[in-house]
Amino acid sequence: MEILKVHNLSKVYGKGDTQIKALDDVSFTVEKGEFVAIVGPSGSGKSTLLHILGGVDTPSSGQVLVDGTDICALDQTKLAIFRRRQIGLIYQFYNLIPILNVEENITLPLLLDGRSLDEARLQELVTTLGLADRTKHLPNQLSGGQQQRVSIGRALINNPALVLADEPTGNLDSGNSKEIIALLKLSNQRYHQTLIVVTHDRDIALQADRIISFGDGRIVRDEAVRA
Repeated sequence: MEILKVHNLSKVYGKGDTQIKALDDVSFTVEKGEFVAIVGPSGSGKSTLLHILGGVDTPSSGQVLVDGTDICALDQTKLAIFRRRQIGLIYQFYNLIPILNVEENITLPLLLDGRSLDEARLQELVTTLGLADRTKHLPNQLSGGQQQRVSIGRALINNPALVLADEPTGNLDSGNSKEIIALLKLSNQRYHQTLIVVTHDRDIALQADRIISFGDGRIVRDEAVRA
């Protein structure tokens, strides 16, 4: 089942001689439950793509359909609601609210959406993330790896259709990096989350089902790592 369809997507910055084409007529699809790694050199367009897929940026032309909804056609209010419910975003920088504890940071999307908390879901998540004994801690009382786990929990709490991670291990040492990728793979397998990860790390990319390589705003290679 197709969960994501990207059709003729382009993103252009500037005009005339200063024009930069960050994305150039990009098209691909992703199946539900797939783990896709997006790789390429700096400036190749991969982070721009991820921001458009997440509804954080808008394309110059083209379509992005998430579970059948063209997010590029939504107004800002509807897009914010859709993004909160259907898209989980994980960044290199954790973006946690410093005055909220672990539990409050994880459940913030539910609060913003006016939805009730599923306690069983929260407990399962914090246990899986290794945060069961840290739920009342503030971000400044956590290690970098623990903070990134909180950001993963926040991205997963709503059971989104799509989880997008932009260099999620960029600020972590090798030990924490391996743990974070293991957790993302676990969410992909246990919760059947569709996972798209932008990374420079070849070892991370090789753990995906599929690798899409970018160069100069275009897909230069799209290959299955495992069937």
